[in-house]
Amino acid sequence: MLSLYSLATRNSQLATIKRSLNSKIEWTDATWNPIRGCTKISPGCAHCYAETFAERFRGVPGHPYEQGFDLRLIPEKLSEPLRWAAPRMVFVNSMSDLFHEDVDDDYIEQVCRVMVQVPRHTFQVLTKRSERMRDLLRSRLGFAAREPHIWFGVSVENRKHGLPRIEHLRGAPAGLRMLSVEPLLENLGPLDLSGIGWVIAGGESGPGARPMAADWVRSIRDQCRRASVPFFFKQWGGSAQEPVGPRARRPDA
Repeated sequence: MLSLYSLATRNSQLATIKRSLNSKIEWTDATWNPIRGCTKISPGCAHCYAETFAERFRGVPGHPYEQGFDLRLIPEKLSEPLRWAAPRMVFVNSMSDLFHEDVDDDYIEQVCRVMVQVPRHTFQVLTKRSERMRDLLRSRLGFAAREPHIWFGVSVENRKHGLPRIEHLRGAPAGLRMLSVEPLLENLGPLDLSGIGWVIAGGESGPGARPMAADWVRSIRDQCRRASVPFFFKQWGGSAQEPVGPRARRPDA
């Protein structure tokens, strides 16, 4: 497990190259999608930004999303991080879920073996299929589980679906465990942040965005402060509201 000091040293270097990289997501530098497409499994998926983007190009000949948001493997993308010379923070499968039930174990292992090969990058893996991730990290993916440059995390949108995912994550070995609390759909109440290394929070954006109350975010921020867990506030989402406090704190802050 990396210390916060080690994270700060590593990721302050990444900040100097941020402008030249290809992601508009505030908490990462680049995206890598060896899988495209997904299916909905919980309320956080209702207004999926990735689906909205991909479906715009369904039927466009030659476009990467000619098949819309249908799930498919993209093996020609597997080697992409090996060709990136400069270190970067990489969001893995921003347009899918590595642990989707229709992605076989062999392919998931191939993705993880690529990540292990390039410790100059920091890989961020998020899933809503937390039980499968936990089980694979305890077994077949053990070779990647405690690599300090591979961060595993779960999406947390509400108490019913999100809180069990946190418990699954805590039960998985990982170099760093992270929570993506977005879109935040309700007050999560007290959180057990033991074993968690980073928390991102934010509201929903785009058409039909569901509102987020300021107090819900403040509660998470304050709990992170008490637990000494870095907290990153991404966005209010659909409507501007009063500030929650310092906007961005990554583990490099």
